[in-house]
Amino acid sequence: MDAFARRLLAWYDEHGRRDLPWQRAATPYSVWVSEIMLQQTQVATVIPYFERFVARFQTVADLAAAGRDDVLAHWAGLGYYARARHMHESAEILVARHDGDLPASLSELMALPGIGRSTAGAILALAFGRRQAILDGNVKRVLARYHAVAGWPGLASVLRDLWALADKHTPRERVADYTQAIMDLGATVCTRNGPSCGACPVNRRCAARLAGTQEELPTRRPRARRRHRRVSVLLVRDAERRVLLERRPETGIWGGLFSLPELTEDDDVHRWCDRYLGTGVLSHEPLAPIEHAFTHFDLRLEPIVLELRGEPRRVMDGGEWLWYKPPGELSVGVAAPIAKLLGALR
Repeated sequence: MDAFARRLLAWYDEHGRRDLPWQRAATPYSVWVSEIMLQQTQVATVIPYFERFVARFQTVADLAAAGRDDVLAHWAGLGYYARARHMHESAEILVARHDGDLPASLSELMALPGIGRSTAGAILALAFGRRQAILDGNVKRVLARYHAVAGWPGLASVLRDLWALADKHTPRERVADYTQAIMDLGATVCTRNGPSCGACPVNRRCAARLAGTQEELPTRRPRARRRHRRVSVLLVRDAERRVLLERRPETGIWGGLFSLPELTEDDDVHRWCDRYLGTGVLSHEPLAPIEHAFTHFDLRLEPIVLELRGEPRRVMDGGEWLWYKPPGELSVGVAAPIAKLLGALR
């Protein structure tokens, strides 16, 4: 075990996080769920979602047997919904090919949808005690600063160097503790902005601290021009005050979730209702727009409330469409901005 790992483990014994929900009576399943949820999402955000998710889907078999809409409903609000779809698909594979157990093999874990090298390594280290390096965002930041690795980590050459360093420091003893320790260090001390270098257990040999370049490393992603998108969404209400929801395509934003129907720029509410519902419009009224930021673009939702003139003749419950009556509990997944709009009608 090298000096970096020793100092990090000594710090973890005193300051590390050891009472997170997925650490209590940890199983491969709970570790897997937590690692997928923690991809691009902070611990504080994940905790309540994790607790609800594993309370509903207690085993891999439970998750595999559940309907996709049920899974997405328990994921709704956490974002990056492909993660939920991949977990559901992986659970079905695990039941069919692995008797419902997660395999303790890097290649077999990486063969599952949504599991890359770092996530597979974390599952093996935390759930099985196997020596595997990890390289999530927190670990990239710690290693890039400690070794002064310049260059955006998304570049293959930089990523290769960081993986070599991650493997070099990963010990053969206490690998689960080390894995949690280096993630904790990046999350709580070696933070992206304003790192607490005075509290860092490896600060004496940190090349970035010695050079005063902590805030510059790791190198930021080259900036692309941020896109803006504007979409009109329809809050279609029938005589029973139900609201029409439509399932989104599997690919793209909010893939597989239910959402409000969208109105294209070259369409209008009267033609839309005649074409899709076979009825007319009694009234239509715009609501205040909602702004929502994604990783690479900003979305402006411009809602329009439609009151139908007659009974819709062409849309039935089930399948790709369903009627929802506020304020009832939603049995399907909807994205947070859509849930906000529906909440405004309650």
